[in-house]
Amino acid sequence: MKKTLFFLAAILVAVPLSFAGPKKSYVIGFYNLENLFDTYHDDGKNGYEYLPDGANEWTEVKYEKKLHNMATVIRAMKEDNKVWHAILGVSEIENRHVLEDLVAQPEIAEANYQIVHYDGPDRRGVDVALFYRPELFQVLESRSIPFTFENSEVKFELTKEEQENFRTRDILMVRGMLGGEMFAFFVAHLPSRLGGKGTDTRSRGGEIMYQESMKLMEQYPGIKIVAMGDMNDNPTDPSMAVYMHGKENIADVGPKDFFSPFVSMLKNGYGSLAYRGEWNIYDILMVNSNLVNAPKGSLKVVPIVQKKFYGRIFHKPFMVQQEGQYKDQPLRTFSNGVFVNGYSDHFPTYIVVSNK
Repeated sequence: MKKTLFFLAAILVAVPLSFAGPKKSYVIGFYNLENLFDTYHDDGKNGYEYLPDGANEWTEVKYEKKLHNMATVIRAMKEDNKVWHAILGVSEIENRHVLEDLVAQPEIAEANYQIVHYDGPDRRGVDVALFYRPELFQVLESRSIPFTFENSEVKFELTKEEQENFRTRDILMVRGMLGGEMFAFFVAHLPSRLGGKGTDTRSRGGEIMYQESMKLMEQYPGIKIVAMGDMNDNPTDPSMAVYMHGKENIADVGPKDFFSPFVSMLKNGYGSLAYRGEWNIYDILMVNSNLVNAPKGSLKVVPIVQKKFYGRIFHKPFMVQQEGQYKDQPLRTFSNGVFVNGYSDHFPTYIVVSNK
């Protein structure tokens, strides 16, 4: 994708958010933290490169810098929005310890983020998790949903044996009350694109979230659902457009569909990461029909960028590589194997729900 498209996206101004008065608005977002590992080995996991004597020479000093950088970005989003995220899903985290260290960072400690996390089966040892502010969101239940191949309409490239040996991140589901209304949040990190593979497994990941969403909608009529994550796919790919029933336009969202706000943003030159020299939006949030067609006075997804885009990809100059081979791309932690004290290879994304 041409660099000019990136700069076009970069200069688009987000509409200021107003959170004053009796009406309610909440920021709901997702951030791939790009390998937030501590310096200790977790038994049974292949995270050896993130040890002091590993390939990345991952010391306490580097770890503390990484925590500070992640907290700096979360704080910067708060300064822009004048309010902390009510809900923030995260991925590429090693364990609960790194989550506890992150929410305790002085830049974000005042947000009082609480954590929902389960250890998953990913061989590299990375999981997903959810941060929430307990004064805004009350958790009723949470589940770690395993990645399985049963009850699927996906045509798999993997053999039965390969399916049995397949390991990836579980999908997190958290159900609770936000602003007096019932919500469910799914957080996913779908299988990688390494080697040009995984289309079928990412489609299955989308299908799992959709199937679980339909069960919740049947059990709790009116429930509002947000599915988020690093999908390793664009919102136009089958995992999101077909198996998650994602629709670009609100007018096309039926009772069993999801609204996919980042489709129009992708088409207008936005990107949350650069992959093989092209800008993509893999960091996706989608909302069910109950959040689109909400009754007046209840929470619904609202436009926040240029009064027409319902999602935002957040980046500031300090988060962007300013020179060299990866100029204008996200400033990551390592570049060509060298620690550059960056942030993440993904930009965070978010939506706003409001009853205004």
